Amino acid sequence: MPQIRLPDGSQRSFPGPVSVAEVAQSIGAGLARAALAGRLDGKLVDTSHRIETDADLAIVTERDPEGVDIIRHSSAHLLAHAVKELFPDAQVTIGPVIDNGFYYDFSYKRPFTPEDLAAIEKRMLEISKRDVPVARRLMPRDEAVAFFRGLGEAYKAEIIASIPSNEPISLYEQGNFVDLCRGPHVPSTGKLKVFKLMRLAGAYWRGDSKNEMLQRVYGTAWGRKEDQDAYLKMLEEAEKRDHRRLGTQLDLFHMQDEAPGLVFWHPKGWTLWQQVEQYMRGVYRDNGYQEVRCPMILDRSLWERTGHWENYRENMFTTASENRDYAVKPMNCPGHLMIYTKGVRSYRELPYRLGEFGSCHRNEPSGALHGLMRVRGFTQDDGHIFCTEDQILDECSAFTRVLQAVYADFGFSNVIYKVATRPAKRIGADELWDKAEQALMESLRRSRVEFEVTPGEGAFYGPKIEYSLKDAIGRVWQCGTIQVDFNMPGRLGAEYVAEDNTRRTPVMLHRAVVGSMERFLGILIENHAGAFPLWLAPEQVVVMNITERQADYAGEVARQLRGAGFRVAADLRNEKISYKIREHSLQKLPYQLVVGDKEMQAGSVAVRTRGGEDLGAMPLAQFIARLSSEVAARA
Repeated sequence: MPQIRLPDGSQRSFPGPVSVAEVAQSIGAGLARAALAGRLDGKLVDTSHRIETDADLAIVTERDPEGVDIIRHSSAHLLAHAVKELFPDAQVTIGPVIDNGFYYDFSYKRPFTPEDLAAIEKRMLEISKRDVPVARRLMPRDEAVAFFRGLGEAYKAEIIASIPSNEPISLYEQGNFVDLCRGPHVPSTGKLKVFKLMRLAGAYWRGDSKNEMLQRVYGTAWGRKEDQDAYLKMLEEAEKRDHRRLGTQLDLFHMQDEAPGLVFWHPKGWTLWQQVEQYMRGVYRDNGYQEVRCPMILDRSLWERTGHWENYRENMFTTASENRDYAVKPMNCPGHLMIYTKGVRSYRELPYRLGEFGSCHRNEPSGALHGLMRVRGFTQDDGHIFCTEDQILDECSAFTRVLQAVYADFGFSNVIYKVATRPAKRIGADELWDKAEQALMESLRRSRVEFEVTPGEGAFYGPKIEYSLKDAIGRVWQCGTIQVDFNMPGRLGAEYVAEDNTRRTPVMLHRAVVGSMERFLGILIENHAGAFPLWLAPEQVVVMNITERQADYAGEVARQLRGAGFRVAADLRNEKISYKIREHSLQKLPYQLVVGDKEMQAGSVAVRTRGGEDLGAMPLAQFIARLSSEVAARA
């Protein structure tokens, strides 16, 4: 007689085995209708799953994050079901859940079209309205391989054949459609009411460019229509803020096929870059970092000693000269270690902090490149702290405080903290990983912030804290990091003389605040929609004359503003002032100054803000004071 313990602490007894759906029904008809799955002793199961012994059970609905994931996974199956009904010759491959949605890859004789996408979504709605029951069944591995081969599903058969023969295969059926899946899934297709197909893309089978190019259909799915509407509105806003479009509109940068994954910075974009770099250089200086510069190319033997050649080689650009193999650096840490090891270090010098705006290159797959957000060549605000084990907590806590202040200055107050622990592929003893992971967690506790642990997501040489920020439209971007490394210093012979005159190996903290400068600038462009705060704006003010009579005065105003340290453009063209105002409004400059005869005679300027507010005429000195105050406040 199973005793079922519910999340509210209550218990329910049943005379014999009972399904999750029956437990939900015993609680209430409303919950039974809403039930998507169950969390049984911490494991997600279908509502049809039968419980035979005492257990803890929570009913999962669309209000639970796991419920939304189940809806998305089931929607991927619904997509594949619709495709098979419309295009019987199409072969299904894989269809996982992703952030905010799902996708499914198909092999078909011709490319799908936007018209096909609309037809598929329509058929998905029809299958949803049929409210087809979804049922799970198990099948021996070899039988499942033969089953899918008999259906002409070669890709599914290949996937199943790679599974150990002693593992039973879990299949899900909905009407005449059968798919391989661990589940769980919704109890029937009628639970899938809120979804939308988004776009088509190409994807290689198993991610290998040597294999067939498949057709990927992306979709989104939600428990509630209002959540999907909010998401689609966010996407619409994100499209307006796309840094690639704004990069062209504002003349900041461009990218081209002759240099895939690399950036051509234009004067305005490079000015923006310099505002960030010089700001971060001040952060270095104020927090005890010494700035250095290291070579771009280092011998293979060094990368072998650090462990990169074995663990990271597929991401590295390599070259050779005079029978020696080299790698273009994907990261800056080995160079900083080379500087540390030149000379004898005392414990009195620790913590020893080095910083570099280091240029790195990584051989990212071409399909993964995305504007400034994913590039092959990038610059990190990279720093390394060499310290004793006793100094780790203080250094990590101090770094978190610095990072919080920096993000606030750039307009980000909502920071998300994650501790990424040891991956399967790693170097170093487990006891050192234990120390490193505990040190990071304790540093965040000292900082009085909540954090999440993400198992297996650390670097191969050490665990890390990942600092993510939330932008103006709610998207999350991982930027900063600090990693505790007990391994690499010893591999490269780094030592310090301890207080007792013994030689010891320092701990190395790898840290970055903004991370990739390119990516951070892309985030800034999108967060501010190109309308940068005054202190960051590539051009802060434009001075415009109404007629030729004021050209000399307008030029003098621009010169005085430049002399006061501001970035100023002077538009002295013989164009209507309304045309000039409209054109510069599109460039999103913080301030527009208009000078006519009245302003010229009074030695003043008429001030307009980026938002179109007319502040009226004011003496130039008063306007300069306003700018100075705004820049100082980083408002």
